Amino acid sequence: MSDESGELELLAARSAEDRDAEFTAFMAAAIPALHRSAFLLCGDAHRADELTQHALERTYRAWPRAREGDPLAYARRVLMNLRVDGWRRTRREVLADPHTIAGREATWTDPDLGDRDEVLRALQALPLKQRRVVVLRYLLDLSEAQVAAELDLPLGTVKSTAARGLASLRALLAPAIDGRPL
Repeated sequence: MSDESGELELLAARSAEDRDAEFTAFMAAAIPALHRSAFLLCGDAHRADELTQHALERTYRAWPRAREGDPLAYARRVLMNLRVDGWRRTRREVLADPHTIAGREATWTDPDLGDRDEVLRALQALPLKQRRVVVLRYLLDLSEAQVAAELDLPLGTVKSTAARGLASLRALLAPAIDGRPL
C-alpha cells in the first residue's frame, strides 16, 4: 500500500504543479486587461491593484471551474462582483479632489491626463449597471453578446443600458468638450 499511496502523492504533486504553471501563464497574460478593467470601474489605481489581486486570488481558487470556459471572462466577472461588493460597503464614502488636500499638489499637468480624469469622473457618475456595460462594451471592446453573457443580462438590456449610458456620458462631458478651443 505504501507504493500505491506514494504514487498518488506524486501524481497529486505533479497536477498541482501543472495547475500552478497553467494559472501563472494565464495570470501573466490577464493582469493588464484585468487591471485596466478595474481602473475603469473604480477610477483609483490603488483600488484597481487590490481588485485585480483579489479577482486573481478567487479565480485561482476556482481554477478547475474557471479554465473550463473562458478564464478571462470568469476573472472579469469576479472583478465586477468584487467591485459591486466594494461599492456596497463604501457607497457613503466621499472622495476629495486631490487639489483640495492640504500639503499635496496634483502631480499631473498633461492635458491628456485631464481628459482622462474628466472621463473617469463621468464614468463614476453613471449608475453601476450602466458603468459596467459601458466599460465592457466600449472601453474593453467586447461585443454586445459577450457583455450580455458576462453580466448575465438579456441582449436587449445590454443594448438599452449601453445607449442610456452613452447618452449620460455625452451629457456629463458636453460642458468639458464645449468649453475647449478647437
